Amino acid sequence: MYNSVCSAAIRGMEVVPIRIEADVSDGLPHFTMVGDLTAQVREAEDRVKTALKNIEIALPPKRITINLAPADLPKSGCRFDLPIALVILAAVGLLPEHALEGVMAVGELGLDGSISRVTGVLPIAMRAREEKIRLLLVPAENEAEARILTGLAAVGVSTLPEAIALLRSGELPEDSGQHTPLSGLNEYREDFSDIRGQEAAKRAAMIAVSGFHNLLLIGPPGSGKTMLARRIPSILPELTAEESLEISQIYSIAGLLPPDRPFLGTRPFRSPHHTVSPQALAGGGKIPSPGEITLAHRGILFLDEMPEFERRSLEILRQPLEDREITLSRAAGTFRFPAHFLLLAAMNPCPCGYYPDMNRCTCQSVDIARYIGKISKPLLDRIDLCVESPEVSYEDLTGKEASPVTSAAIRARVEAVHAIEKERFAGTSIRFNSEIPASAVSSYCPMDSQAELLLARAFSAMKLSARGYHRIIRVARTIADLDGSDRIRAPHISEAICYRTIDRKYWS
Repeated sequence: MYNSVCSAAIRGMEVVPIRIEADVSDGLPHFTMVGDLTAQVREAEDRVKTALKNIEIALPPKRITINLAPADLPKSGCRFDLPIALVILAAVGLLPEHALEGVMAVGELGLDGSISRVTGVLPIAMRAREEKIRLLLVPAENEAEARILTGLAAVGVSTLPEAIALLRSGELPEDSGQHTPLSGLNEYREDFSDIRGQEAAKRAAMIAVSGFHNLLLIGPPGSGKTMLARRIPSILPELTAEESLEISQIYSIAGLLPPDRPFLGTRPFRSPHHTVSPQALAGGGKIPSPGEITLAHRGILFLDEMPEFERRSLEILRQPLEDREITLSRAAGTFRFPAHFLLLAAMNPCPCGYYPDMNRCTCQSVDIARYIGKISKPLLDRIDLCVESPEVSYEDLTGKEASPVTSAAIRARVEAVHAIEKERFAGTSIRFNSEIPASAVSSYCPMDSQAELLLARAFSAMKLSARGYHRIIRVARTIADLDGSDRIRAPHISEAICYRTIDRKYWS
């Protein structure tokens, strides 16, 4: 007897529907699985047979053939256990003949018949809704994740007997969506009011977040670079529902969604250690999973002590910073992952940290050059703002500011700029000033004559690249928005140029 059920495979960020077929026929007892399967999937044979035995279901001594189609697509993972068990039961007549029509199932089976959580349930649920699936069966631990969506009947089951009873009853919900709010959870304990001094760095952070510009902080040890960086998420604007769903899909595939919160309401802040491998940063594996670059999508990727990272790891950033996605080519195919993040980096100016104060710096010139040289000019050219974070004075630490600037006050200014950007780019795919294409710079970034003259002089004097030229204009556009100016004026260009001169002090 033949039967089939639908399941899903995940390839990078793509969800591919998989048709699982079972045929039970006369012949010598044999269990065969075909369809380009990894060892994880082939092991489902033992898990399914043992689970059925332990819930007191005896399979007939017949020839059982399982096919996972399309056959030319590699399948991996444990999410096929539950649908394989269900389709076998239907093929041997232990489920109603049409019980699996319009059903999609995912889940890992334990030997006792329990069903464990799997990764990627949220994007699978989205694909199930697109395919007009009648019922999505998922592990009970993934139920909240699948029930975010409206227009889809999703049910969580904790054991195989529970799934069997549900399919036998035929009483299925029409729509399990709960309209869960996906934003409004931008809460952080750290606050900018904790930082003393560092006004230039605070200003640069506000500009960076307002236009989603990349930022590099340079300064001696203990100057507060990391402290400031870890407070930047507190001034990020809240996620939209679309962005929250986009990020949650990535974290679902990576298996990083908290069980009690099936969606993410805050922008990611990823801070990998400098020992991170290139594969962990970009995404590794035969069928790649999201790396740190993708996990920072729509948020911040913070590289503390940037020169301590491997040169190979740092150079990986060049393509995603330009294209806002990362492309990985493997034998199994080409995979594209979203990678639209704000790069935030902090570094000392030399191995000991005190250059150019030669009274304290103990480094040889060759050591300084080697240390600084780990960050290549092409990568540096993709960083919009480079600002010094000097040592904090005793007066700054012990003095009492009349009204320290809070994260809420800075975030209000940031959100005002984002509202301007939303209106400016309405009807386009652009969201922030940093995304303005070179071909549209002249239309979105009008300048007065003095600003144009100043930029022309800077282009010649600083020998700017075309990329550097356009990035200065984009930063100036954000500075003008903070000032409430429709046109870019000379002071805006001047400030934007200053943020590209600090690097020349150290890399010249």
